[in-house]
Amino acid sequence: METLSFDLAQESLRSVNQRLHGPSETLAGCRVEIHNPDGAHNIAVGLNAPVEVTIHGHAGYYAAGMNQQAHVRIEGSASTGVAENMMSGRVHVAGFASNGAGASAHGGLLVIEGDAGLRCGISLKGGDIVVGGSVGSFSAFMAQAGRMVICGNAGQALGDSLYEAVLYVRGTIASLGADAQIEPMTESDLQVVGDLLNQAGLQHDPQTFKRVASARTLYHWNADADQEY
Repeated sequence: METLSFDLAQESLRSVNQRLHGPSETLAGCRVEIHNPDGAHNIAVGLNAPVEVTIHGHAGYYAAGMNQQAHVRIEGSASTGVAENMMSGRVHVAGFASNGAGASAHGGLLVIEGDAGLRCGISLKGGDIVVGGSVGSFSAFMAQAGRMVICGNAGQALGDSLYEAVLYVRGTIASLGADAQIEPMTESDLQVVGDLLNQAGLQHDPQTFKRVASARTLYHWNADADQEY
């Protein structure tokens, strides 16, 4: 397997990203090492090749955004919007992920070993997110499809205005958002949680998780509700 090594202390991020945007067939199977990221924004964005990327340190805004096919590992924390609009592949954050992690992800798997900030999984559209720690308020706001596994606690208004996404929470929930409700775990849910935990390399008993899904009362406008949901 060919290894490409880049040092952001010596070369520009633009040139590195341009190299990673080369023809998919030439990058397929490559291992990419990015050193000295120093919190730079937009590292490894828009990848569209089956390539393995390791970022050795902390990443700034929108790391691995719009990812397709690539497996990206951040050996540190990530700022706002990590794996935003991910289509496929895998993004793994070894530390903390700031606001909006996995926002609008259509596919793929985002793993966050530590905690995640506000609005994790906002407008999720089909991707999977596994958080080893806790998530901040308004996580999974307007999440339309996909699954989130939260191994710690959840902040306020979890799952506000949920559509068809399903959330699994092991810890406490500060409050549920509008139209979100706790439902019984089924055998299918237990299998889903166990599989996602296994993919993330986390060991928890799926039976200790709660299922949160939409009550579907917001699907149709109710003029008599007087904005009370």
